[in-house]
Amino acid sequence: MTALVAKALRLSTTDADFEATFQKRLHWSADADAAIESRVAEILADVQQRGDAAVLAYTQRFDGLNAKDMQALMLTQAELKAAFDGLPTAQKDALQAAAKRVRSYHEAQKKASGESWSYKDEDGTLLGQKVTPLDRVGIYVPGGKAAYPSSVLMNAIPAHVAGVEEIIMVVPTPQGVKNPLVLAAAYVAGVSRAFTIGGAQAVAALAFGTATVPKVDKITGPGNAYVASAKKRVFGTVGIDMIAGPSEILVLADGSTPPEWVAMDLFSQAEHDELAQSILLCPDAAYIDKVQAAIDQLLPTLPRAEIIAKSLNDRGALIQTRSMEEACQISNRIAPEHLEVSSRNPHAWEPLLKHAGAIFLGAFTSESLGDYCAGPNHVLPTSGTARFSSPLGVYDFQKRSSLIEVSEKGAQSLGRIAAELAYGEGLQAHARAAELRLSPVPPQRETP
Repeated sequence: MTALVAKALRLSTTDADFEATFQKRLHWSADADAAIESRVAEILADVQQRGDAAVLAYTQRFDGLNAKDMQALMLTQAELKAAFDGLPTAQKDALQAAAKRVRSYHEAQKKASGESWSYKDEDGTLLGQKVTPLDRVGIYVPGGKAAYPSSVLMNAIPAHVAGVEEIIMVVPTPQGVKNPLVLAAAYVAGVSRAFTIGGAQAVAALAFGTATVPKVDKITGPGNAYVASAKKRVFGTVGIDMIAGPSEILVLADGSTPPEWVAMDLFSQAEHDELAQSILLCPDAAYIDKVQAAIDQLLPTLPRAEIIAKSLNDRGALIQTRSMEEACQISNRIAPEHLEVSSRNPHAWEPLLKHAGAIFLGAFTSESLGDYCAGPNHVLPTSGTARFSSPLGVYDFQKRSSLIEVSEKGAQSLGRIAAELAYGEGLQAHARAAELRLSPVPPQRETP
């Protein structure tokens, strides 16, 4: 049997062809192929038309779950609680500890940026912003290749903190196999209702509503290509958080961290998916050699070694930079989902880093702690979208309404400004509505 080999592409920023090679390695197309797009469109239309019957048919077809009616696909609160009660004590404690930290972080987030505010200007006019929660949200929890109880916490808890009244969870259970940790997480996170459905049909049910599945205002949570395509297509009917691509980690290292730690951090994302991307940026060539040696040594010890090896071989990169400053510049270009600053003095580099989903500072801050229990959300922008997108947060489960209360005094100055601009745009009714509140009311201007 041939031994597995994981050799991430070795690059240096001094290479003449670095730019072209780097861009080729970095590139990943988020476009689903035409067959997936076409199939998803059919499923969405079918669920919209036939409702529960279509959901049942697709659940049988794709998940091998033959349910006589939608009631059989519902998870009761009693079932969620029983799953929690049946867990080993260590898992119970871990779930509750993680939930407490996630809740504390998002409560702080709400206090900082998610509360209503107003002020009065010198004319006594009140201006402000009213922040209100969404009424009902749907959270998609993957359940195919692996189970993700952590995703339940990361989606449901900020929704609760935001004040969402009803949280509907969907999770596929292929062949009817339910993961007790996922169900327990739903109990701990306070999920309102849950259904054992997945794929595009679950997204459609949440977006359009059926006789059994209530229509939601927004859908959050990651999924496969079918789920991503479905979320993209229903956007506008409902809100969505983001279109998630393969997982990513970028480690920015100064050579002071044990190479075994860095190798395992690179593995931590590579083991998700063959398309996941793990990149190391470091100015020290000898240290990069040590990391590769650690990769060689540690790979055989892991059960998902084949996935890791393919991910690193196809999409991984070990890049020598001229300096840590240059490494920071390249990191900003990549805008990674997870960014580890594995340095003796991470705060020296943090001010230079602008674009990342989450920034992990210092050698002891492994990305995996962020995935489970550090507190900040682990649903993060991928594929370079951290240049303009943010992690899932309380703000994703809120909306903002502007507040305007113009005083009589304020109407005198604002009305003249508005009327002047409205006449300039040729919108006489706009202008006159403002002028009628002036004292005295000026004569109506002639239409140009």
